[in-house]
Amino acid sequence: MSDFEYEEVRRQRLLGFLFFLISDCVIFGDFIFSYLYLRNAAPVWPPLGIERPYLYLAAVNSVVLFGSGATMHFAMEAFRHSNRRLFVGLLLATIVLGSMFLGGQAYEYTHLHDTWAGSTFGASFFTLTGMHGFHVFIGVIFLITVLIQTLRGTYTPHRYFGLTAATLYWHFVDVIWVALFFLFYIY
Repeated sequence: MSDFEYEEVRRQRLLGFLFFLISDCVIFGDFIFSYLYLRNAAPVWPPLGIERPYLYLAAVNSVVLFGSGATMHFAMEAFRHSNRRLFVGLLLATIVLGSMFLGGQAYEYTHLHDTWAGSTFGASFFTLTGMHGFHVFIGVIFLITVLIQTLRGTYTPHRYFGLTAATLYWHFVDVIWVALFFLFYIY
């Protein structure tokens, strides 16, 4: 395949991947809209007897996730500048930070109040943050796959669409978390 043909295939893959991310945005948008609808329909939010989730834990977890976004960005830059060793180190850091975020989310889930059971607030919280956590989990698996492919020499300085897709996906989970953090912990 010539470089011209590869570039055309790369553009088509990128367009397809962007459509995938847009469809994921629509799904999250639907759930966020539903949450806002339920919230505005309720006379008191969160409902009486339900404490808000812990801001401190979520803030620490957010710093971890946003830190992973930074390491992923710089990993991609290291790859583009042919610094394979730095790329691998930063990609590993991103995987570790993503896993730490999931651990923080699991901790939060296991330490929330029992009063959330059966409540609209609890259902909304667990649905949206759980869906996000699932996306982070898939992202960690994606990054591990990219790391293995990199170590096997799959990617070259001119052919690295998988790395681009992984970076875009990882930034997507960061952006979604900004919205969820604001909705559940600040607003």
